[in-house]
Amino acid sequence: MLRLVSTRSINSGAPVWRRLQQNGRSPDYTIKGQRKVRAPTSPGLLPPAVTSTGSLLNGGGVTRLASRLCHGGSPGSTDRGDTGGSFSLKAISHAPKPALYLGFSGLIPFLSAPLVMAATQTFYPQVAFAQMVYGASIVSFLGGARWGFALPAGSPARPDWFNLGNSVVPSLLAWLALLCRDNLTEGALVVIMGLGLSLHYDLTLLPGYPAWFKAMRTILTLVATFSLVATLGIKQICSEKKIKEIEN
Repeated sequence: MLRLVSTRSINSGAPVWRRLQQNGRSPDYTIKGQRKVRAPTSPGLLPPAVTSTGSLLNGGGVTRLASRLCHGGSPGSTDRGDTGGSFSLKAISHAPKPALYLGFSGLIPFLSAPLVMAATQTFYPQVAFAQMVYGASIVSFLGGARWGFALPAGSPARPDWFNLGNSVVPSLLAWLALLCRDNLTEGALVVIMGLGLSLHYDLTLLPGYPAWFKAMRTILTLVATFSLVATLGIKQICSEKKIKEIEN
């Protein structure tokens, strides 16, 4: 049968496989001593493995898979357990409640300072300095958190010079900010630099944090930075008064 069809196909100038598809049949291959194997006659009869591979190759399957792998995630990873570079701010919905509540409550000292000064239309150096000191302590805390993450056995971040050295940099910036007691603008700018550098470490350079923590860190850093910028703006547009002068 195969020989007959092949002869006709060659004589007509059409490919063999196209002629077989037009006839609605597939070639029968018979091997001596073995069972006859018939090729599938329609895409619906393809095995599951071939069907899934075909769906992956069609459309944007390969593009989506390559995108996840390039961002450090595995094909089956989710926002809850993803420890690669790819994350979304929506992953914050997977954050544990204690981390979520404590993280956002830590913004109260940042936000209260510019809100009080904006409500009174007065710049208080003591309040601004307290905000800057709190920001410096947060910057130092972020560096210590990375140090503690790299020390346990089996941690994705190895306790090498790169990870531990980068963990010390935020603490040094916090100490430098505290030295700027007589110049609150410079101190606030150093704190902003420390917050941004710590966020850069956690999102791009140092691996291991889950996606929900990266999303929360991004939001908290942005709010804290804008609060410090708001304080510097109030310093420029509002009159300055010290708390001791108000008491007198």
